[in-house]
Amino acid sequence: MTEDPRILDYVHASAALLDLPLDPARARRVAAHLGRTQAMAALLDAVPLGVDDEPVALFCPAPFPEVQA
Repeated sequence: MTEDPRILDYVHASAALLDLPLDPARARRVAAHLGRTQAMAALLDAVPLGVDDEPVALFCPAPFPEVQA
């Protein structure tokens, strides 16, 4: 996978903003991980899903009953 240089720039900028020490090798690993995550998200975004393809009950089941104290 070709790494997007903007991701590495983002990692460096984020670490600097948070005053986090980040050595170059670790920054490259973090950028590679974010690049893979971005690629997987793009694959999921490309799948056309309609409302009926993912029923709400799968993601929002009935709430738990309240516990009586």
